Amino acid sequence: MTALFSYSTAAAASSLHTAAAAPCRRRPWRTSLAATLLYAAALLVLLASWAPQAHAHMIELGPAARECFFEDLHINDQMTLTFQVSGGGHLDVDAWIKDPHGTTLYSVRRKDTGTYSFTASKDGRFQYCFSNEFSSVADKTVSWNVHGIIYVPDEGTMLPIEREIRDLSAHLQAVKDEQAYLVVRERVHRNTADSTNARVKWWSILQGLMLIGVCSCQVYFVKRQFEVRRVV
Repeated sequence: MTALFSYSTAAAASSLHTAAAAPCRRRPWRTSLAATLLYAAALLVLLASWAPQAHAHMIELGPAARECFFEDLHINDQMTLTFQVSGGGHLDVDAWIKDPHGTTLYSVRRKDTGTYSFTASKDGRFQYCFSNEFSSVADKTVSWNVHGIIYVPDEGTMLPIEREIRDLSAHLQAVKDEQAYLVVRERVHRNTADSTNARVKWWSILQGLMLIGVCSCQVYFVKRQFEVRRVV
């Protein structure tokens, strides 16, 4: 009886030890998946510091005013400028981009919106300007986005997942820019609709007052036509 108890106790202890040790057994596919996800997350953080880098800005251009800004680029760096006039006057400004030697790369006159992308052919400081110099009365509100992609010389040695993440980052930035553009357009259209609604409202009130005045005059003159005057 003692031997049987000792054997059953030893068997139970052995089974418990085996059951406790079983979950600690590593599976290679889980380890490789975790390493891949960690590597992808690190690449995503690294690419976020690369490009595209975006900045949203808004300025007020007074009458006959001009504002210029600068971006330092290197050869093969990519830059995209998108602007939108969201308020003031006829919603139009002049805009242009110049390279470090003063050569005009892009120029538009009296436009409400515009976008231009280019690849830097030389190192240096690129200039882009917005001008309201043709207007002597109206202020203009201009919002714009500038984003670019920093050129990486050894891109050919990038892993496929790195290239896919970089392309995904560029596409997400394009979606963000389009969303910002739609927000500005919605604001412009809302302001136009509010202005039209206010004009219709006041015109309707004026028409109502004019109608009341005309009707009152007609009633007054008709009553005078049938009025009987007595001579004492």
